[in-house]
Amino acid sequence: MSLEFRTSEESPDVTRVVATHLPTRHGDFALLGYRDGRGTDHVALTLGDVAADDGELPLVRLHSECLTGDALGSYRCDCGEQLDAALQAIGAAGRGVLIYIRGHEGRGIGLLDKLRAYALQDSGIDTVDANTHLGLPADARDYDQSAQILRELGVGKIWLLSSNPAKQEALEALGIHVEARVRLNVADRPENSRYLSTKRARMRHDLPPERNAWDLLAGARVPTGPLTPQEEALVLRYGPLVEAGPRLVIGQLGQSLDGFIASRTGDACFVTGEADREHLHRLRALVDAVLVGAQTVAADDCQLTVRAVNGADPARVVVDPHARIPLTAKVLTDPRSRTLWLVGSDASVPASLAPHVSVHRLETSTGFEPAAILQYLADQGLGRVLIEGGGLTVSGFLHAGVLDRLYLTSAPLLVGDGVPGIRFDGADALSGALSAPVRRFVLGDDVCTEFDFSAAKPASPAALHRADQENQPTGQD
Repeated sequence: MSLEFRTSEESPDVTRVVATHLPTRHGDFALLGYRDGRGTDHVALTLGDVAADDGELPLVRLHSECLTGDALGSYRCDCGEQLDAALQAIGAAGRGVLIYIRGHEGRGIGLLDKLRAYALQDSGIDTVDANTHLGLPADARDYDQSAQILRELGVGKIWLLSSNPAKQEALEALGIHVEARVRLNVADRPENSRYLSTKRARMRHDLPPERNAWDLLAGARVPTGPLTPQEEALVLRYGPLVEAGPRLVIGQLGQSLDGFIASRTGDACFVTGEADREHLHRLRALVDAVLVGAQTVAADDCQLTVRAVNGADPARVVVDPHARIPLTAKVLTDPRSRTLWLVGSDASVPASLAPHVSVHRLETSTGFEPAAILQYLADQGLGRVLIEGGGLTVSGFLHAGVLDRLYLTSAPLLVGDGVPGIRFDGADALSGALSAPVRRFVLGDDVCTEFDFSAAKPASPAALHRADQENQPTGQD
């Protein structure tokens, strides 16, 4: 199917009417309002210096208005998820433009006709035939306004966030050079898979890639070759974890700037933002097992599965010497992933549990030491472990000196009093403070600091404390 596009000379002029800004969870965007010669209003969200001539091209998304997808969260299409993914990609890259094009509802046929087309699709007609059955074009959109807005912004060469080659062809016919199209990684849903398949089969949309950069990382391979800026950021952040091999211990914790993971009442929903939760799910996808303490299960009823990104669910490990987690907890009732319930030798557990749960009895005196737990898990084939929570559990593994890496995310909150995050018996002098090479990542409004203890393998906090005590003056000659 081909589309015919008007040239910019045939299109009404587009005029900038207003400029302001729009803070979002993906960044603080400049928000520019435009009106075309037909009286239709459009907006452009820009981030960074999009007109800079430094060899780095801006990411650009031309997003067609979709009330049902963008505002109402419809799963009949992927528009709302594409909008969010585009803003996330531009926010991660630090430079780009999203043009929200009004008048494109239903690929340009209007809201009510789109709903009429939906009704025909309910009877089995695909999205293309539904439009033509109504006597309407399969795609009535034009992109003249977008080309004019890009030129007004000083942008003539771009990376286009789209799986639709027609958008690239339209922009290039209007004088905008598209260096390449970049796919937004939004998974098909059961509710929209037929709709998306029709667009790929009949409207030339790109097929889903067999393997993208994240899929390769989640499959224990570090991508090589040309990468988009978003893929480069993923490889930079998570590539070292993949390269670490079959034995890796990661700690992860999110806390307020003053060091609390929950309020005094235990409310921890949510300390950090959505970008940090996505980061956590990526960490889960890169390990064999995720480990939490009994208090975390009792307080949060956590699932410990991979849901925000593609990836396999890790085994769930619950450290519970006295077998006190509720029997209704998701880790015991949700069969999506196996659960290893680590209990003491004398703990009382039900005789019958769900098939995905296995009880492992450890010696209370020594079996629950962090190093002993990790060795036990390695013997079970679980050598890559994420220590996820809570604060006591992560701090215990840090104190024992067994963490290879620690991801500590700080949220811009001051709690004042609550459940503390990282804490251990430190040294009396700052010279004995625990340190390691670090990297920092901005995750929405949060800042994640990665401590690479494997690079230095410092003494554990306990050893530092003992050394500090041994070096204290005794008062004797």
